[in-house]
Amino acid sequence: MKLFSISALATFSALATSHVAQATNSFAGSNLYYAAGLSPSERVTLFSGMQSAGMKVLRVWLDGQSTASTKGTAITSYPSLETSAVGTYDDTVLNLLDAVMIDANEYGIKLLISMHSWNALSGGDIYGQWYGTGYFYEWANATSQFDNRLLHVLNHKHNTLGTPWKSMSKYIFGFEAQNEAMIGKGEAYIQAHQNWQCDRATTIKNELGSNSGILVVTGGESWMSESVQPSWLSCSAIDVISIHAYGVGDYSTSSITTYVNNAKSAGKKLLFQEWGACYYDTENNSCPVGNVLATSTRNSNLKNWASQITAAGVPWLYWQVLPNDDPHYDLDFEIGIGDVSWSTLQSAALAARQATAAFDYSAYLL
Repeated sequence: MKLFSISALATFSALATSHVAQATNSFAGSNLYYAAGLSPSERVTLFSGMQSAGMKVLRVWLDGQSTASTKGTAITSYPSLETSAVGTYDDTVLNLLDAVMIDANEYGIKLLISMHSWNALSGGDIYGQWYGTGYFYEWANATSQFDNRLLHVLNHKHNTLGTPWKSMSKYIFGFEAQNEAMIGKGEAYIQAHQNWQCDRATTIKNELGSNSGILVVTGGESWMSESVQPSWLSCSAIDVISIHAYGVGDYSTSSITTYVNNAKSAGKKLLFQEWGACYYDTENNSCPVGNVLATSTRNSNLKNWASQITAAGVPWLYWQVLPNDDPHYDLDFEIGIGDVSWSTLQSAALAARQATAAFDYSAYLL
């Protein structure tokens, strides 16, 4: 046996302690694009359920919604942030989210705020009407006006606390400019216009400042490789690159690990921001209708795919946890709290909280 001096042992012990301290647990969360419209009782149902699953982040959107467009959830309808004209703001959705973030905080949950979505643009919102889905990303006037929207959101003063959102790291996990930017234009278009994402991230980061405690996040794309564009790894304003993927090949631990290593080398974090297990027996990334899977099969899919993502060290947000029974509308990945698959998702999220992450998010979580 080799003997060590006391000083050598002390040094070894310090290094070992430092190594252990750097290890951090992963986490899980959910999306709910219409969360702004939830009633107080629905918020209690959602957040208490998420808390029971150890979930730490809820991703929300700012696009107008009504009960007719939700997953069986009766909500307070609200308009989009900009409805009548670009640059004319209706803060209803921001004011509603003021209440949501306070309730979420009581359950140890922060909000990830997506400040616009491709869905709204392509669906003909005011930006779609003025610029369409091409000029919106290409014309300087459009990007300048959209940057004004981002700044308006960041500087919105909480209607109870009186603090601008850009200073509310206790309640806000991160901001992203747009959900799935350019997704309907195709991968070649996204590759050719990678600068749009970095430029918007720079607008957000400059307004937040370098020590805000709030992350600047991309909004994901269609699948793994499309979600992680090369220049986003080198963009100094981007903190987190979001992965959206529903094809089961992208849930492979070995596939994810390749991207983890690339992100770590670039000093970036990854977040599996959207994924789900289809309710039907169709291909998982094409889930509008089909024969209903056996509950045991869907639960097995949920458990296995979540564990593979977790094993790669990437935190994840499920699409979506509902505060009501899932009505099984089209594109059915949702799971309602109390549904037959809820306990499986709950267990998978709790397992993520016990697993080691490849990225240290501890400073951004409650």
